[in-house]
Amino acid sequence: MRNSDLRDAVAAASRSAFRGLVDFAISEQLSAVLISGDLFDGKERSARTGAFLMAELDRLGDAGIKVFYIKGNHDAENPITGALDLPAQVHAFDARGGMVPLTDDIVIHGVSFADRHAPDSLLPRFKPPVPGVVNIAMLHSSLGGAAGHDIYAPCSLADLAGMGFDYWALGHIHKRQVHSAAPWIVMPGTPQGRDIGESGPKSATLLTIDQGQIDISEVPSSVVEFAQSELDVTETESDEALRGLLKSHLSAMRNQIAAPIGVIRLILTGTPKRHWQILRDRDVWIEQVNELAQATGDLWIDKLLFDLPPPDATEGASGAADELATIMATIRGEPGFAALARDEVETVLQELPVTLRDRLLPDEAARDAMVDKLTKAGADVVLAQMKGAGH
Repeated sequence: MRNSDLRDAVAAASRSAFRGLVDFAISEQLSAVLISGDLFDGKERSARTGAFLMAELDRLGDAGIKVFYIKGNHDAENPITGALDLPAQVHAFDARGGMVPLTDDIVIHGVSFADRHAPDSLLPRFKPPVPGVVNIAMLHSSLGGAAGHDIYAPCSLADLAGMGFDYWALGHIHKRQVHSAAPWIVMPGTPQGRDIGESGPKSATLLTIDQGQIDISEVPSSVVEFAQSELDVTETESDEALRGLLKSHLSAMRNQIAAPIGVIRLILTGTPKRHWQILRDRDVWIEQVNELAQATGDLWIDKLLFDLPPPDATEGASGAADELATIMATIRGEPGFAALARDEVETVLQELPVTLRDRLLPDEAARDAMVDKLTKAGADVVLAQMKGAGH
């Protein structure tokens, strides 16, 4: 697979994962598909996305499979969702809440977001469970809060358990977690990770209901699986040893990734004797790791990072490189140098889109931290070249 093919595969991964789940629903002759919000991503407008979704929903309808859908915060802010005329077999719950029978003994309840902000609990909008049947409730919520997620429709697990429903089909947080089995409270996560920050295998949740009893299982759905890994290279004493360790590690990672394509971020750690040579030749190792990864079969490197602290200065006599390190550290602390470095960074920023500038450097403190990080990294590269050449 070429780099361009990989980019296309990653860009299409979310749609491919959704299509795969539709294939599964049809092949297993499921009764319904439940979508607990965020079919769309923020304000991104794409007629192609709308057309794709309608085609997949039509496939479910042609197979006699009903779809129940609640709008999450991203759906509520996206103009496409209001423009779609959803197929007849799709029931989209509104912000007032409601309930719809799936069968004589299963009822689906749901509440949608009215807009992107939902600072208060949506639980008061749910109608009471229907006695004598299985009651499934759909809710898009951050629950009590989660790292990296804003507060949306907050509620506690105790609140959910006290509502009397048999199953809570949750949405919003992109990491799978089964919070409770009595009643079932399940956050299935996203069916496809979007980037390295959403690493690990992704899945949907299959409900099997027999005589009022609910069992659940995972349905793997990732087309591209992102993964992060650290590799201790302390014991490698030659290029050949390091290459062999990398090859073995990447092969093991490929075997652990179930998705057709794996994208990994690899961090080299430890205190190898050849610390400076490795840092000196980091460009060579980046290319080697990319080649080794692709040779394992559809495994790609997102980034290769080097977390290799320098050897203890007390272990050897101070040489020219150590003296240079001291001088560069002194220079980095001088106001004139710092101002010059800030000017260089701000010049580069002018070439970037405004939205990206805001994300990278939202304030002066972030700019100064970036300048310090870059100047230190530059000094490390110079020292690596000098010390590496001396070994």
